[in-house]
Amino acid sequence: MSYFEGDLRTPGPARFAIVVSRWNTPITDALVSGARQSLAANGIAEEAVDVIRVPGAWEIPLVAARLAANHQHAAIIALGCVIRGDTRHYEHVADRCAEGLMRVQLDFGVPVLNGVLAVEQAEDAHVRAGGSHGNKGEEAALAALEMVNLLEKLP
Repeated sequence: MSYFEGDLRTPGPARFAIVVSRWNTPITDALVSGARQSLAANGIAEEAVDVIRVPGAWEIPLVAARLAANHQHAAIIALGCVIRGDTRHYEHVADRCAEGLMRVQLDFGVPVLNGVLAVEQAEDAHVRAGGSHGNKGEEAALAALEMVNLLEKLP
């Protein structure tokens, strides 16, 4: 029986993209910082990381698709923050963003990590962007490294 598992070693000169929403900037900046620190701590040079800012979470899948189609990045890390409001807009944005990211991943065979927070209130976002629940940007970056490694191992 074969057993495959990824680790945090990235083969060769891999490039990574971080696509991040400008909406809720204090949160998204903290997520980007966590992702960049995580990549750097695992040997990814700053020059090998492209950060692309988009207006909001709604726009992230389109940019992720463009990047994936160009096949210049080993993985794409999507970061954003959608906070529930008084209307259903929250569900539309968060759900469609997640669906779009999954579609990009499956259509192009490039790992797309979903670090887009969908939270009830701003306090929930703060605890996930470096607070008591860690930094989801860091977690998404680690998952990106592991997926790149795993895909290299699979037949």
